[in-house]
Amino acid sequence: MASLSSDALLADGPLLFVSGQTPRGPEGEVAVDVGGQTRRSLANVETVLARHGAGLEHLVKLTCYLRHITDLDEFRTALISALPEEHRPAVTLVEVSALVDPTFLVEIDAIACLPRRG
Repeated sequence: MASLSSDALLADGPLLFVSGQTPRGPEGEVAVDVGGQTRRSLANVETVLARHGAGLEHLVKLTCYLRHITDLDEFRTALISALPEEHRPAVTLVEVSALVDPTFLVEIDAIACLPRRG
């Protein structure tokens, strides 16, 4: 199985700290499964990054909050498929007893190293 994360990454540039992104879509929809929620949460991270001229390839650290550790395999599969294959950020995963909305199974916050300008 592909590696979920890097052991460490060196950041050399301005850092962007992305607040926790929930699995709520732009129309308020929330997938019922962990895979769908993981992909949506990461897509929401990607949207924030894009507003700052960055993409998933600029991620250096993810902190992932998972409601049920029994969903780990589905979570890992979704995360690995959503991240660029050539770039794996450092990742911390924490099981939590609840998130802000009881339908949420996943939340992801991130740190990115922004590309240097001009």
